[in-house]
Amino acid sequence: MKPPICRICNKDFRDSEEGGLVYFKKRPSDLEWDKKMKSRPGMTGHPPYADWFCGEHYKRAKELENLTIDEALKKLRT
Repeated sequence: MKPPICRICNKDFRDSEEGGLVYFKKRPSDLEWDKKMKSRPGMTGHPPYADWFCGEHYKRAKELENLTIDEALKKLRT
């Protein structure tokens, strides 16, 4: 897993409880990633459809979790 650093503003919030990890709607490539990870016991990694958001960006990111990560990031950056 990636460390908890906000995808939008790069804030490192490891030492606080603000923010969190958001899982977005899976794209076809994300389904393939899941399949590969499940087929290799012991493999770990950060899902390409999930990312960390600080307290300032977390609520809005959660509101967009029904979108793919690409779609959500476009909205979050505007």
